[in-house]
Amino acid sequence: MSRTDLLALDLDTLAALTNRGLVKRAARELDAGQGPTVSVGADGTLHARFPDGTETVLPPGTGPADGGCGCGAAGACRHLVGLVLAHQREAITSSPAAPGSPDATPPDWSPGATDDQALAVAVGQRSLATARRSFDRGYPVRLYRATPAEPVPRAELPTCTVRFPVPGELGYALTEASADRRGEAVALAVWAFRAADERGLTGSYVELDVGGRPSPTGAAGLGPALDLADELLLEGVVNTGPVFVGALRRCAEDLVAEGLHWPAGAVAELAGQVDDHAGRSARYRPERHALLLAELHARHRAAQSDTTAAARVLGSHESGETPLRRVRLVALGCRIGGTERERVAEVFFAPADAGTVLVLGRRWELTDGQQGDGPELTRRRLLGSTLGALASANLVSENATRTASRAVTVARGRVGANSVTPVGTSWTGLAEPVLIRDFAAHAARLDRLPPRLIRPRVEAEDVHLVEVAGVEDIGYDPAEQTLHATVLDPNGARATVLAAHNPFAPGALDALARALRGEVHRIAAVVRRSGGGLLLDPIAVLTADGVTVPDLSPGSGSTALGVVPERPADPILDALTAGLATLAALAHQGLRHLDRSLLDGLADTATRLDRVGLRDGAGLLRAVLTTCQEPGPAATPAAWTEAQLYLAIAAELHAEGTSD
Repeated sequence: MSRTDLLALDLDTLAALTNRGLVKRAARELDAGQGPTVSVGADGTLHARFPDGTETVLPPGTGPADGGCGCGAAGACRHLVGLVLAHQREAITSSPAAPGSPDATPPDWSPGATDDQALAVAVGQRSLATARRSFDRGYPVRLYRATPAEPVPRAELPTCTVRFPVPGELGYALTEASADRRGEAVALAVWAFRAADERGLTGSYVELDVGGRPSPTGAAGLGPALDLADELLLEGVVNTGPVFVGALRRCAEDLVAEGLHWPAGAVAELAGQVDDHAGRSARYRPERHALLLAELHARHRAAQSDTTAAARVLGSHESGETPLRRVRLVALGCRIGGTERERVAEVFFAPADAGTVLVLGRRWELTDGQQGDGPELTRRRLLGSTLGALASANLVSENATRTASRAVTVARGRVGANSVTPVGTSWTGLAEPVLIRDFAAHAARLDRLPPRLIRPRVEAEDVHLVEVAGVEDIGYDPAEQTLHATVLDPNGARATVLAAHNPFAPGALDALARALRGEVHRIAAVVRRSGGGLLLDPIAVLTADGVTVPDLSPGSGSTALGVVPERPADPILDALTAGLATLAALAHQGLRHLDRSLLDGLADTATRLDRVGLRDGAGLLRAVLTTCQEPGPAATPAAWTEAQLYLAIAAELHAEGTSD
């Protein structure tokens, strides 16, 4: 007789249920012939006796953390883990097709087959009630059904990932969510699978929205934010003081309280932009400020026009913060940015069992005489390690918290709560959708996404790990100060690598060129659509020699590189960019305070759009000009917003190569 629940536990699942050290030690003891003698009772109870005389027992339906052991350890111990491993090995020896063996086929089972009565028994009525409230708000989810390559079904929720390693046994479900939120997460994942089953969505990968009821506020809750955005547009950044910034920050807090996380993020960023301008910070960018004004209107319109997508557009399905239980994060490199007076490091992490990328940020104010470039920052201390070590490491933490935007914070906490170890082979263990193996398939997925203005405000949305089968045509564009290369996926499809010079990382392009000339296995990169294909902006590169993080690499930027051919001009994109810059200048100055030079520039830009055939865009700019010249500013914000939305989306589609 075999315990099928225990046979379904692979080494990674056992490590998640206990810890990796216990699993490794128990496996070594079995390999050394020091395993237990195992017997199975008629009711499924497992008994074991070890050579040192220790006896262990696992009653039916219990895992290695809930059994009994004579060693006296609280919870899981090496004896209980050894009992599970010994039982698995005996079962595989007697039946090569037993669950957990290489020859086993994934069972045809969906977590959605669990009814609510069984779900309540597994997670408790309190967790079920909490999950029901989240269900009523609605939430997007990605589902991965069991396949021979990935035999464990999993659901990626907005706050965490839930895996079901044992068919029919929800007690073994795994999630990085903290213990007090585990039951809620499991229930939401089960309901997501059930919804997919009921809709006939039986593919190996499914994206869908689950639940949702009309919100008592919803799009209507954006009214105060839209009023502030319009007032800021009319007055301009140059004419706005700290009182208005305070109003923006209070509005952002109110939106968070209402669960409208994505508009709240836009309003908070607007406040930051106005603050940065007042402080003469290089972080202020007129084009970004203008885009944020338009984003609020875009989200409001999208939520009004499609109530089924309102939760996704407004972020009302998100939790502000989600504490994570013991979680293993695989570093994907680091980016260095900042201004003359500060530096910002962003370290990217992929949770080992999830399909999203998190960002850990750190900011340093520079003092006189500090260079603050990548090689210097690599020695800065962070989480008991250095930035350089952390950027290519495995981070195991019991004190991590994830925000709605997928930023992660890690508290120092007690000794041993955070562990940093070399990344080793962890990159090879990451799976889709973080991993991209097929360029064409990923490009098709990007084509199905809505415009960026109404997507979730996820900080590392475009960061992926890309499997590379070859590298071609490495070169340098001295005019643009960019490194170019072509990479191939395992199917032979091509994508473009484009990395710009970073003044805060002078050796980055040198290090990247050296890595690309080696035996490249995978590249961690920001991956976007461009020119009908994929464009990769590398963050780190895995070669046969290890992981290279360009922004933290030493060098002076003096390596000689071949010159790439000059890129052909794109008059359409140039005209759209000029139009957006003109609208940004108007928003910067304020529509109530425009001078003749700005109005003349607006007319000239409209003519330029006409010349490249963008007559609709030209007409929208002329409408802005007309309203700005008429007495009374009431209609001006609407005309500017229409033009900004049109040009921003047109520029995005044209740059991606997806416009008709």
